[in-house]
Amino acid sequence: MPVVDYQRRIADLLVPTPVESLPVADCLGLALAADLTAPIPLPPFDNSAMDGYAVRSVDVAGASEQSPVLLPVPEDLPAGRVQNPPLQPGTAHRIMTGAQVPPGADAVVPVERTDGGVSEVRVRASAAPGAHIRRAGEDVRTGATVLTRGTSLTPAQLGVAAAVGTEKLPVHRPPRVLVLSTGSELVAPGEPLQPGQIYESNGLMLAAAVREAGAHARLLRFVPDDVNAFHAVLAPELDSTDLILTSGGVSAGAYEVVKDALTGNGVDFMKVAMQPGMPQGSGRYRGGPAVVSLPGNPVSAMVSFEVFVRPALRAAAGHLRTRREIRSATITEELRAPAGKRQYRRARFDPATTTVTPRGGPGSHLLSAMAGSNCLIEIPESTQLIPEGSTVDVWLTD
Repeated sequence: MPVVDYQRRIADLLVPTPVESLPVADCLGLALAADLTAPIPLPPFDNSAMDGYAVRSVDVAGASEQSPVLLPVPEDLPAGRVQNPPLQPGTAHRIMTGAQVPPGADAVVPVERTDGGVSEVRVRASAAPGAHIRRAGEDVRTGATVLTRGTSLTPAQLGVAAAVGTEKLPVHRPPRVLVLSTGSELVAPGEPLQPGQIYESNGLMLAAAVREAGAHARLLRFVPDDVNAFHAVLAPELDSTDLILTSGGVSAGAYEVVKDALTGNGVDFMKVAMQPGMPQGSGRYRGGPAVVSLPGNPVSAMVSFEVFVRPALRAAAGHLRTRREIRSATITEELRAPAGKRQYRRARFDPATTTVTPRGGPGSHLLSAMAGSNCLIEIPESTQLIPEGSTVDVWLTD
């Protein structure tokens, strides 16, 4: 199956998650489910941009270091003061940053341009009308769209939502992913290894990738290589899971428990025209949660996640930007690829020079090369040779 067709298949498996209303503080990284419009302007009132004195510009016209203007100071206006006494001609109100500009004032003189007086002040500089005043609605007007649907909410965006008085936001619930680790050869890190055993890493790696994509991950490690035990592990998890993500046990070997357990239960296994990551499985487990079964070699599993699962999770969670950023880069060495397969090679992209250098060979077991990479070079199915100095597309993964 071509890569693009299998991408579409996985995308169709994951439906949009429900919308829920959450406190703004709990929405970091989630996708906004509806446009947010401002019920108030920002700033909500004219306020001072400086600590200083609210004045009428005509009263300080011509003021200078040599000829200061002396004005009485009848009021102090700290930020947050609700009462806002008008400014009378020939006076100044001492004002703090963020405080309301009083009626009658049309400028603020910074305290640095005065003697800092409390009962009266010597103003040593003139001020043009509007000087150091933030106007109501200067940032956001009432009714303006502050945030658009599909926005992946950042700290600054949560800040502006709170600034216009928003208590809760409608957001898509993150997809709930059950990550299964299977294989009798697997041992927990920290335990002694016996001959023929390896430390389990795929489950931890994929669970971390799920979280980085913005979904919730629950990792079940060391599921036995037994079909009945496999089904027993899944049974209590089905109602709280949107996606079951497995790695390993999908090839043509004699002990492929994932394939044996899921075949006939709504999951199909096939070959995808890519390297690494050719053997794949997907479907719905007994008509319930979506299932994606990735290859067991760690690089194959991680590349398959990037190509198929991550964009589908992002789309299901309501994010408009679902794919990694793609950049053009000049490759620093020759690469060869198999005919008829789309290849993804680990590499290091240098943004300063827009060059990319492959890391490690095409082997799907070379995890350290993946760990030292920050991108994937995508090589089309029709390309078998990329000469040094050619321009290639790279997916920025870091």
